Amino acid sequence: MAASAGPVLSREEVDRALARLGAERDAVESALLSLQDHPGLRLLDGAGLTGRTQERWSVVGQGLPLLWALFDRYSEALASARAVRARKARPGGPELAELSELLTGDAVTVPGGAPDGPQRLGAPARLVERVSLDELMERMNAWYATVLEVVSAADAVWTALPARIDLLIAELRRVQTLAASLGVRSGTHPLGDDLEALDADLEALRTEVRTDPLALWRPARVPAQRGAVPDGGAQGLPSGVVDTERFDRAGRALDGVRQELENLLRLRDDAEERLQGVGDLLQRADATLAEARRARGEVLAKIAATEVPAVPGPASALREQIVLALDLRQNGQWYRLAPLLDALEDAAAKELARARQSLTEVTQPLAVRAELRGRLDAYKAMAARLRVAEDPVVLERYEKARWLLWSAPCDLRAAAGAVARFQQALRPAPGEPGAGAGAAEPGGSGYGGAGYSGAGYSAAGYGGAVQDGIERDGIGRGGAAAGGEPADGQAVDGRVQGG
Repeated sequence: MAASAGPVLSREEVDRALARLGAERDAVESALLSLQDHPGLRLLDGAGLTGRTQERWSVVGQGLPLLWALFDRYSEALASARAVRARKARPGGPELAELSELLTGDAVTVPGGAPDGPQRLGAPARLVERVSLDELMERMNAWYATVLEVVSAADAVWTALPARIDLLIAELRRVQTLAASLGVRSGTHPLGDDLEALDADLEALRTEVRTDPLALWRPARVPAQRGAVPDGGAQGLPSGVVDTERFDRAGRALDGVRQELENLLRLRDDAEERLQGVGDLLQRADATLAEARRARGEVLAKIAATEVPAVPGPASALREQIVLALDLRQNGQWYRLAPLLDALEDAAAKELARARQSLTEVTQPLAVRAELRGRLDAYKAMAARLRVAEDPVVLERYEKARWLLWSAPCDLRAAAGAVARFQQALRPAPGEPGAGAGAAEPGGSGYGGAGYSGAGYSAAGYGGAVQDGIERDGIGRGGAAAGGEPADGQAVDGRVQGG
């Protein structure tokens, strides 16, 4: 039933209302035509929808046919008002009253079930209603905004994500091919399990994008306000963003797997060279241990009363691991070879260091003897400089020390004491000419001032003569080069020279 008439409009007010309503009618028609051609609408109409999208579209999909029905009612009412206005150039009172009722009153009959806005979608309604043209325009705007929101959101998801999924899946296929070439497969390696899980996730995401795009849409926090249809039929921008978090997470996971596989690929290219390097280190360690065993026999033959440490045997466990590494390389099991090869390189380097330490410890007695020989030669040169080389005491002590140092086996403790007594014989007695600082002290003769350390052996271990004599003489190991005779048994570059 029509509502009671309001104030009667003047002729000028009628003309202005007709112009405004006509412009609004044209804008609605343009917007509806654009919405009907919207790609998102065509996809929604043809897709097999599921989930949230199916739920919403089952209600919102009724909007476009209803919009055209409401638009027809609006156009018919506006046409009726224009026909009344066209009867007379200057309408009288009855015509103005009729026009006022048509333009401002509840003069338009529309189907029921047309709720006022998206908040009442699916709510029960009357079979028919009578509304004014302005109310009908508001209802059309509300329906238009609701339909456009769903259509634009679905179109935004379908525009942004399918190409991205295709790129991710193409990259996944490339990584899977690389993994297969490296022997990485599901069930045998964690990376293979990760790739299989990524494959399942991306396929599920692709299905979800195709059938339930609204599940990947995050609306803006503030809902779009109902308003006039956009000017010129513009589609408007969706109020929200596409949710790409799961795609980003899958992309990061795929990058991580790819980097680990590329590390295995570099291992495959470098494995032969690295295994050869491990073998070279072990060969050098074996050669050093063999030299240490030979030197130990020489020390036991040439040095008396000396405890020489035993030389360890080769690391057989490392060779077994090298055989395993070669087998893994032959079978292409690079993911198992990677940690094993790292451990082998570290163990081979430690084995070489252990062999060198053993050689150093074994040859220390020979180094001590060589140093004592050098000191004896230095003291002999000092005796000649002091013109006491022919002194019977000096000569006797020199010969005694020399005999001890060049005899085999050599008693290092006795030899050290003899060298100390020879050095003491070079000191003039107090009050004699030449006595004083530097006269017979090695420090004044230009020899090095470093204290005697016995090449790592304790000086006290060779008796009090060493403590009282050699440690105080101030001659360093450089004295070994002062004599004119070769330093038999001196360690040079890790090898024992002489007899």
